[in-house]
Amino acid sequence: QEQLVESGGGFVQPGRSLRLSCDASGFNLNYYAVAWFRQAPGKEREGLACINGGGTRTNYADSVKGRFTIARDNAENTVSLQMNYLKPEDTAGFYCAAVRDPILLGGCFAPGIYDFWGQGAQVTVSS
Repeated sequence: QEQLVESGGGFVQPGRSLRLSCDASGFNLNYYAVAWFRQAPGKEREGLACINGGGTRTNYADSVKGRFTIARDNAENTVSLQMNYLKPEDTAGFYCAAVRDPILLGGCFAPGIYDFWGQGAQVTVSS
């Protein structure tokens, strides 16, 4: 059973950092493109970052470019999202999603292309 499990969410003050992890079970995540999305209550799901299966190419939404970094760890079969300089408007449920590579990274922020989703991890940024 292919599953993604997210961890690392929490409550942080503005300007601080969090690192989210997306751990795969039942399949080798390194053969899948992976994206991170967030969704705040009452708002649309927003694609933030994606990475190809080989970990050599990435794409970022303007809202997080320069602050967030997506990366892969082959040994741990995980994909991470390092989030720096967090802002209150980053507050949302964060989700990772995976689809078999290859994909066009330019279209990686469309939720409908992904086959597997994590359960979501809450990130709250507040003073």
